[in-house]
Amino acid sequence: MKLFAKYLLSEKKMKYLFVVVYLFFIIYPAEAVTTKMFKVLDTCARYRLGEINANEAIEKLKLKLTNSSSSQPKDLVKKYCSVFTPNEKIEF
Repeated sequence: MKLFAKYLLSEKKMKYLFVVVYLFFIIYPAEAVTTKMFKVLDTCARYRLGEINANEAIEKLKLKLTNSSSSQPKDLVKKYCSVFTPNEKIEF
């Protein structure tokens, strides 16, 4: 009987451990996505407010320029940031 009680106790612990590990793997990626999204929105807001220039925004957003014309960095950041802002009235 004691052996059976020990078995049940360890089975409950294993189920608990499984649930904890499972929840960790579900919650952690969601948190990482939220953090990355915040960084993108923060960078776009700082660019819009003039705290950083287009080249700094491109570096922080990890974007790649195809060629280095003077207006392309601004256009690239404007297009990229417009995807992340739901309000179409915002001009970058």
